[in-house]
Amino acid sequence: MTDATQAYADQAIARGSQSFAAASRLFDEATRRDVAKLYAWCRYCDDVVDGQVLGHGQSAGVGDPQERLTALRRSTSAALSGETSDHPAFAALAEVAHRYGIVPALPAAHLDGFQADAEGKCYQTLDDLLGYCYGVAGVVGIMMAQIMGVRDPLVLDRACDLGLAFQLTNIARDIVEDAENDRVYLPLSWLAEEGIASETMAAPQHRAGLARLAERLVAAAEPFYASAQQGLPALPLRAAWAIATALLVYRAIGLKVVAKREAAWDIRVRTTKRDKIGFTARGAAMAVGSRRGGGTSPRSPDLWQRPLI
Repeated sequence: MTDATQAYADQAIARGSQSFAAASRLFDEATRRDVAKLYAWCRYCDDVVDGQVLGHGQSAGVGDPQERLTALRRSTSAALSGETSDHPAFAALAEVAHRYGIVPALPAAHLDGFQADAEGKCYQTLDDLLGYCYGVAGVVGIMMAQIMGVRDPLVLDRACDLGLAFQLTNIARDIVEDAENDRVYLPLSWLAEEGIASETMAAPQHRAGLARLAERLVAAAEPFYASAQQGLPALPLRAAWAIATALLVYRAIGLKVVAKREAAWDIRVRTTKRDKIGFTARGAAMAVGSRRGGGTSPRSPDLWQRPLI
């Protein structure tokens, strides 16, 4: 692995996610570097499918989304098979997959999530939406946990839950922006209850209804945040600190969306630097407090169940 590959990974996480980048600095150096590598591959794949750069802007890209996704699958499979890649995103993935025994089925499941985006798929129910969230975020949580040394399936379940919670929060924050780009993630059954057509949901007259639906989405994330917190005792202390901090930051974004109601999409909701400092301190307390608990128990059977890989 070259210094250029690490530099690429560090830049990807620094520019692609202010919230996760801040929390990732709390990992020990080796874990932070490898978390950045996995993030860089995930970010690159997301950008290629969307025709974006580090999650921003829109462009036609090269070829249609399906063609771009096929190319991603081919390059990912080649990298995981040991072929040398000229692109640092695939070199980074290959290194962490080899080092931590990440099975190819997990990156493949992540690309399956992007397949739904490439097809412009919509979701009828919350359970349908959670299936999508698993692909684009839940499996990322699992792979990140493996980089932190986790092998216990019960703990990997909790890591997946954190990914689900993060994605539900992201969807709530970006409802209008996504709709303006012809992306509809809110369950269609929920939209029907509010009398909102998916084709017109970005219109200003629907803001009150969208605020109610965002509140439902944020509420749906809560049990997954709670479940994820139960996995902290199984993580190394520095990793538990980083993950607890990320949990608090993302959860706060959802709560801010709810608090702003109809104004939640006037300006992109973020946490402030002062917020992050406070969450870093609270995350430390959560991580230390988690040391007093026992082992990780099976998660509630009432929660959405991830596929077994």
